[in-house]
Amino acid sequence: MDLLPADTTLDERMRSASVALLPIGSLEQHGPHLPLTTDTVVAATLAAEIAAVHPVRRLPPVTISCSHEHAAWPGTVSISATTLAAIVRDVGASLHRAGVTSLVLVNGHGGNYVLGNVVQEASLGPLRMALFPGEPDWDAARAAAGLVTSGLSDMHAGELETSILLHAHPHLVTAPLEGLDVLACDRRHMLSRGLQAYTDTGVVGRPSLASARKGRDVLASLVSSFADYL
Repeated sequence: MDLLPADTTLDERMRSASVALLPIGSLEQHGPHLPLTTDTVVAATLAAEIAAVHPVRRLPPVTISCSHEHAAWPGTVSISATTLAAIVRDVGASLHRAGVTSLVLVNGHGGNYVLGNVVQEASLGPLRMALFPGEPDWDAARAAAGLVTSGLSDMHAGELETSILLHAHPHLVTAPLEGLDVLACDRRHMLSRGLQAYTDTGVVGRPSLASARKGRDVLASLVSSFADYL
């Protein structure tokens, strides 16, 4: 599966899509078994799956975002919330000038809290936005795929993310999954202390329970849920 769209300007002219998808990922640690680009891979993969079913324009992903809580681990790079919001607004303005009427932010990183405010403000126009997947969409996907770990417990590099990569990009899962599970459900001070206060490896969840079948079913559920947003 191609993570970057390969459409030409002629393709876009023929498609004339009024709705665009902007995948937003991150560059942050995902334990010893997943790449720093995991959130970007997940967001871009989901956008590709959606575009294969629904009449939308797929944009290349934003690859660095707000990952400050992961700064204790090598490889993590962040931009400010202000910068991320400005990028999204600038992309939206360019799309609006080109005739796009709606922009869906396909967000792969839970720490991008500012995106909710950007979408909230955009509800006033001229380019309306949506943020996908929402928490109910993730919950429905977990249930449909039979994931064992809850969303609260499976916060980072756990059963969900590992399953998606095992299905769509198995070559990116590079370490044995046994012995990696970390449960740290009480993370109430994470924003001020960082994730390192709750895990030594960067994992919060149970990657040992991941499977390619679960990843396939998670993506299928999310693609189905997207119809309501469209």
